[in-house]
Amino acid sequence: MGLIMLFFCSQAPTPQLSVLVDRKTIHSISCEHDKLDHMIHDRFFATAPKGMTDLLARELSQIGAVQATETRGGAYFNGDLETAYRACLWSRLANRILLPLAEFQASSSDTLYEGVKSINWSEHLGPELTIAVDANVSNSEITHSHYAALRVKDAIVDYFRETDSQRPDIDLSQPDIRINCYLFRNQASIYLDLSGSSLHQRHYRLETGTAPLKENLAAALLLRSRWDEISADQGAFIDLMCGSGTLVIEAALMAADVAPGLTRNQWGFLKWRQHNQGIWQRLSAEAQFRSEKGLQRLPVMLGFDKDKRVLERARLNAERAGLGDKTQFIYQDIFNFRHDLPTQGLLLSNPPYGKRMHEDDYLPDLYKALGDIAKKQLTGWKAAIFTEDASLGKHIGIRAEKLHTFYNGALACKLIQFNIDKTRFFRKDRLPQELEPDELSVQAEMFRNRLAKNLKQISRWARRSGVSCFRIFDADLPDYAAAIDLYHSAEDPLERWLCIQEYQAPANIDPGKVKFRTRELLTVCKSLLNLDEDHLFYKTRSRQRGQSQYQRTSTTGKFHQIDEATARLWVNFEDYLDTGIFLDHRPLRQLLKQEAAGKHFLNLFSYTGVATVQAALGGALTTTSVDMSRTYLDWAKKNLVANNLPTDQNQLIQADCLKWQHQQKPASYDLILVDPPSFSNSKRMDQTFDVLDDHTNLIRESMRLLKPTGTLYFSTNLRKFKLDSRLQNEFNASNISAEILPEDFKRRKNIHHCWKIAH
Repeated sequence: MGLIMLFFCSQAPTPQLSVLVDRKTIHSISCEHDKLDHMIHDRFFATAPKGMTDLLARELSQIGAVQATETRGGAYFNGDLETAYRACLWSRLANRILLPLAEFQASSSDTLYEGVKSINWSEHLGPELTIAVDANVSNSEITHSHYAALRVKDAIVDYFRETDSQRPDIDLSQPDIRINCYLFRNQASIYLDLSGSSLHQRHYRLETGTAPLKENLAAALLLRSRWDEISADQGAFIDLMCGSGTLVIEAALMAADVAPGLTRNQWGFLKWRQHNQGIWQRLSAEAQFRSEKGLQRLPVMLGFDKDKRVLERARLNAERAGLGDKTQFIYQDIFNFRHDLPTQGLLLSNPPYGKRMHEDDYLPDLYKALGDIAKKQLTGWKAAIFTEDASLGKHIGIRAEKLHTFYNGALACKLIQFNIDKTRFFRKDRLPQELEPDELSVQAEMFRNRLAKNLKQISRWARRSGVSCFRIFDADLPDYAAAIDLYHSAEDPLERWLCIQEYQAPANIDPGKVKFRTRELLTVCKSLLNLDEDHLFYKTRSRQRGQSQYQRTSTTGKFHQIDEATARLWVNFEDYLDTGIFLDHRPLRQLLKQEAAGKHFLNLFSYTGVATVQAALGGALTTTSVDMSRTYLDWAKKNLVANNLPTDQNQLIQADCLKWQHQQKPASYDLILVDPPSFSNSKRMDQTFDVLDDHTNLIRESMRLLKPTGTLYFSTNLRKFKLDSRLQNEFNASNISAEILPEDFKRRKNIHHCWKIAH
C-alpha cells in the first residue's frame, strides 16, 4: 500500500506535524477534520488546586483555548471539541476537564433531582454504560455531598428507566462516564468529566517515597520557577533531594515537549456518545511525534538523594515515563556533596519537613548545606525551594527574589525563588548576634516601648502624607544613640528595610557595655518590626572627615527602588555609609519641585541627583548636576532613567564644584541648590574645603550664576553652622530651617540648616 506524508496545523502554537499513515486512514481523519470545522464552540471548565489557577489559564491559552479565565477552583475556557481533547492531553496543571451540561437553581433535593432529570442524557451516554457521580456542596440548603451525588445518580437512572426501560450500572472505581455536580449557594452546575480519573495521575509513578508531590503541583512549581524558559536555553535541571523523582521527571517531560497524558489509556470521553475518535487519533499521533523530537534535545537532568532505595524507585518511575536513559539519579549526601555540575540551569528541591527535625536543628543545617552547594557550584543559576516553613529559607544564605504560595493538599507552602549571584549572598557576621528575650535589660524594654510608640505615630503621619521612607528613632534615649530609618519598597509596599546607624560611643565608655547595647538595639528592632536579617542593615557612624562619608564600605552592588512623591529612586543599604538619599531633605526637594517649572536648575554637590529628579519632574526646562564623584553621577543617571527623564535635558558633570563655578557665565540659572559637605580634603580638589570657613565665597560665587529674579537654597548638615553676617547684608537671606523640617525629624531640630537667598 502506498504511503504519503500528511501535515496538520493545530490550533496551539506547536511544531508542524508530519505523520506517515495509509490512504484509508488519511481519508478517515480528513473527513473528521472537515466535520470539526463546522462544530460550535463550547464552554469548558478545567479544575486545579488553589494557588495555580493563573498558571492554568495561561497554559490553556497556550494550548489553544479561547478566553481562558481563572476563577475559584480552576479556569473557564472556550473552544471546540479538539480544544477540550488537547487540554486533556496537554495540561500539566489541571485535575479535570469538564464539559458543562446544565446550570439551574437547586434549593432542595427535589429541584436538584428534577433539574438533572431534565437533561437529555441520551445525547451523552446509553444505559449499557457504567457511571459514577461526584458531588461538591458549599453554602447550600443541601449540606451533604454524598446525598447530593445520590440524588443526581437517581435522576440519571430514572431518566433511562423511563426512556429505555433499562438503567446504567454504577461503578465507583472505573466508570465509563463520570458526572460532576457542583452545588454552590443553591446553584447547581452539572458537568461531564472528559478526563476520567484526575489528570495529575500520569501513570508513571507507581513507586513513591514519603509525602510525594502530586505531578501537577510539581509542574506548577517548575512553571513558576520559569523552567520552560531555562530549558529552552538548554539549561540543566537539578534536584538535590529528589526522592522518588517527581520533580526531575516532570521537568524532563516539560523540557522534551512530552504530553503529560501520552501514557494514559483511560479517558472519560472514550465511551461518550459525542466522542470523535478521528480527532483524538490525530492529536495522539501529533503528541507522539513531538515527544520523539523533543527527547532528542533534552538537557541534563539530575536527581540526587542519600537514600539508595528511593533512588531505585525514581529510576523505575523514569523508565515508565520513557525517560530511563534521559535522566540520572545519583547517590549523594547533601552534607558531603561531591559531584561536578553543569554551568547553567535550575535547581529546584522540596526538602523534608518535620517539627522534631526543626527542633533538633537538622533542618536549618540542611538548608545551609543546600545554600553552600549553590554558592560554591551554581553561581549564575536560578534556584527555588518548596517548603512549609518560609523562615527556613534564610539559612540558605542567599536573598530571595520571589515568594509564592502553593497548597500541598491542605498545607499552605511557599516556593522561595533565588538568583544565585554573589551580590545576593549574605555577608557572614553582618549583624552582631541577637540576644534571647530573657537577656534584655530594663532599658531595652524602655527602648522597645519608645520605638513602638514612635512607629505608630510616625507611620500614621506618613500614610496621611504619602511618605514611604522615614525616620522612626534618633537617639531619643541616651542609652541607644542611633538613627533608625524605615524604607518601603516601591515595587512591593509590603517589603520593608530597616537601616540602623549607631553613633560611635565615646572612648571612655566600657566596650563591653557598648557591644551589649548594640545587641539589644538589633534584637528589639528585628522582633518589633518582624524583619528577616536580610532586610535589616546596621552601620556604626563615627565622626567623618573629608570624603570618608562617601567611601565604599562594601561591594554588593545591590540597589532597591523606593518612592518619594511621584519619583522612583534607587537606594543602597550596604555599600556606603549613606543610602543615596537624605530623608531630612525631603521637604526641601518638594519645594524645589514646586518652584522648578519653566526654569533652569543647578544642583551643586549633587550627590545621587535626588533633588535633580524632583526638579525635573516639577517641569524644569533643564537641570545641571555637578559632583566630583563618578560613582554618584552614575547613580544620578540611574535615578533619571528610573523616572524616564532624558539625559540631554538633564546634564551630569563630573568636576570640582568650586573650580567649575568660576568657569561659568553669570546669571545662567533661575534656581540653584548648594548642599556642600561639611569638610573635604579630596586629592581631586585644589584646596581643602571647610563649610564654616569657605561658605561665604561659595555662596557669593553661586549667586553670581543666579539670575536677578532667581532663588538659591543653601543647605548644610553641620549643626554648629552660622551664616556669615556679611552675606545677610549683601543678599536677601532668610533662614527656613524650621519651615522645612519634616515631621519625622522634629525630635532633633538642628538636624540641618537651610537658607533661602535672593538678590
